[in-house]
Amino acid sequence: DFLTGILIADGRVTKRDLLKSSSWLFLSAIIYLVISWPTTDNGLSGLALNNDAIIISIILFITWISAIFIAKKVIPKLSQQTNKRLFVTISIVVNLTILAFFKYFNFFIDSAEQLIQSFGGDAALFHLNIILPVGISFYTFQTISYSIDIYRGKTNATHKFLDFALFVSYFPQLVAGPIERASNLMPRIIQKRQINLEQIKRGLTLIAWGLFKKVAIADGLAGSVNSIYNTTGNVSAPDIVLATFFFAFQIYCDFSAYSDIARGTSKLLGIELMRNFNLPYFAKDPSEFWRRWHISLSSWLKDYVYIPLGGNKKGTFITYRNLMLTMLLGGLWHGAAWNYILWGAYQGIILSIHRIFSSDAKVEQSSINSTLKIVLFFSITCYGWLLFRANSFEQISTFSSSLIYGWDDLSLSMKRPTLAAFLGLPILIMYECCEYKMQNIRFYKAIPTPFLALLLAIIFLIIFMGMSHPPAQFIYFQF
Repeated sequence: DFLTGILIADGRVTKRDLLKSSSWLFLSAIIYLVISWPTTDNGLSGLALNNDAIIISIILFITWISAIFIAKKVIPKLSQQTNKRLFVTISIVVNLTILAFFKYFNFFIDSAEQLIQSFGGDAALFHLNIILPVGISFYTFQTISYSIDIYRGKTNATHKFLDFALFVSYFPQLVAGPIERASNLMPRIIQKRQINLEQIKRGLTLIAWGLFKKVAIADGLAGSVNSIYNTTGNVSAPDIVLATFFFAFQIYCDFSAYSDIARGTSKLLGIELMRNFNLPYFAKDPSEFWRRWHISLSSWLKDYVYIPLGGNKKGTFITYRNLMLTMLLGGLWHGAAWNYILWGAYQGIILSIHRIFSSDAKVEQSSINSTLKIVLFFSITCYGWLLFRANSFEQISTFSSSLIYGWDDLSLSMKRPTLAAFLGLPILIMYECCEYKMQNIRFYKAIPTPFLALLLAIIFLIIFMGMSHPPAQFIYFQF
């Protein structure tokens, strides 16, 4: 992507650029593939060479040199615009191929298992024992946007490989976002950074707030949610409703907490990251929800999938087709499982339904209380989270049936949330209600200092209470 960015911008690559990128490529191959690092405590004495990896590295070298030779022959014969289209296409295809191979190969084999068996084959033979690279979903979309933005003229290509490498692998947001654009993050990396006391205070505040949401609330609700969604027996409708309600807050607190901690850590380094969540559960419709939830992904899908497909400019049928394709891709991005695809389809359907009725219902809905709209759409969102969290289609079917017909049993078998979650969730809801009402992200500055100090003391106390319970992995680490 470093090289394709230069080729898209300049139409040619200098020997210096080739040397830099090739050196890093083969140095990485030697460090990560050829050398077998010891897994014991015997220091460097356990170092060895991986013979298979040596062969792979030689093949990689031959392929790389061949690609450069072909490129040098082909590029001069093509027009500038054709060159740009060629290399942006190469960037997209190569990135998506790598993502599909590592993340979805086994999923497709599992899905085609019956077909393979019908021809007398064994699906297990096709499975690859591969490890998912850390953060692949996030940095793949980030590097694709880099190439496309250069092609569109929205950002410049960098000739400094380390600047590009830092943009791709910037550690605070590498494993769970936000998905940054080169036009936003690259200048902040390249330019001289100023770190002042106010920036440090805001960074530490974001980190503390993120820890509060993750350690106290998300981890405190995880056990309750798991006690229902991980069960193999029958559960009551109230159990399902309450567990799904808790999961809505678990996934929000878990994911937005990571974004807060990433943004806070980045502020301490003098780099601003975009806000990834903006009070999503105050949305009144699906369109507003996706302007508030995982903003970096939803805006990415809009700019690089929905609009290139034609957006809403090519007629009604094409518009709804584009909505469905975009949300199906968004669902598939979350993981190699059919329930994520079903969740994406659900989001596409409610977006389409909202688009159909929004223009006609605008006048009619203007008199409906805003709070009722928020509550109604939050209920619709929660059913989507049921699809997202469910372990199988069978569980989706069973839980959906119970929500309709299972109200004769009102017993609760769900594990109770921790005390940290029980105390922290009302504080979070009240805080976000105040922020929503005042439409000011820093409304807390108007709170008298003694009350603010008391609030911070309570938050830290609840964080320490939450630390006494078993931690849960960040949900979005698996994506």
